[in-house]
Amino acid sequence: MEEKTKKNVWAILRALQGRRKPLGATRIGKEIQGYGVNLSQRTVRYYLAWTDRNGFTKKFGRRGRMITPAGMKEVSDSFVFEKVGLVVCRIDELSYRMSFCPNRLTGSIILNVSTVKNEEVRHAVDRIVSVFEAGLGLGHLVVIGEAGHQVGDFRVPEGKTAIGTVCSVTINGIFLNVGIPVTSRFGGLLEVREGQPVRFTQLINYDGTTLDPLEIFIKGRMTSVWRVAETKNGIIGAGFREIPSAALAPAEKLSKKLESLGLGGVMVIGKPGQPLLDIPVGEGRTGVIVRAGLNPLAACEEAGIETDNMVMGTLFEFGGLVPFERLRQLK
Repeated sequence: MEEKTKKNVWAILRALQGRRKPLGATRIGKEIQGYGVNLSQRTVRYYLAWTDRNGFTKKFGRRGRMITPAGMKEVSDSFVFEKVGLVVCRIDELSYRMSFCPNRLTGSIILNVSTVKNEEVRHAVDRIVSVFEAGLGLGHLVVIGEAGHQVGDFRVPEGKTAIGTVCSVTINGIFLNVGIPVTSRFGGLLEVREGQPVRFTQLINYDGTTLDPLEIFIKGRMTSVWRVAETKNGIIGAGFREIPSAALAPAEKLSKKLESLGLGGVMVIGKPGQPLLDIPVGEGRTGVIVRAGLNPLAACEEAGIETDNMVMGTLFEFGGLVPFERLRQLK
């Protein structure tokens, strides 16, 4: 398959990924423009016929196509070059699409969706609750989903329980909605001593990876979130952002408000134009460090509890979130 065809096929499959209803060629054509691919409706139909023949999509009459399990695997395993930068693209897309308004307490936030085997839920809840109690999650709100239930666009599989945590990209979207643009630079491992952040020990640039950095660190068992919850010393997941220095005052005010709403995640806001924990920032920019929403699940992986995590998994209405203490009902 030539490179141009690879890119076009990948964009079409990516547009269909996660959709619960079939999409037609016109809608797909609009969706793939977000990936830098501009095709006529006729050309989209040509590629869809190709994906049908190869088992990557299934046609549902005039309603359009849906992606098949084979197509999902192709998106996940293939076209690596085209996927570089997909994480930062997803960040920007969801930041723009989410609609949460801090003043009205309505609208959608961005949710990480994690699943745990039912037989391990009790142990997992102990860990997750302790991490939230130590203030190491993003805010103190979660979503709970049982097998067969829908959490946003995600259907909880049999034999598992879903736990949704607020994604740190939600902070980007809230800032953006009040006119503060945010640049996501790195996901990393943050060393904490006596409860205070002291330095990043590992960093992965968002625009140079095909996978979310925190998922890589968590599955690699490179965190020690549980130890931080117990002793205030260790390694947690965090993200490094930049905002315009001109927006420093409103950003600080908004961060405090989010704390009171259960969406607090900003750990440190730096000084204009100055490095933050030795990470340099551009002229007229200010660094911001945000706790990773998946820190509670990292503590589970550290204990050998297997989790499946969909980072930036879905948009979810703020009103459907509940306090993390409700997790105790699962025990």
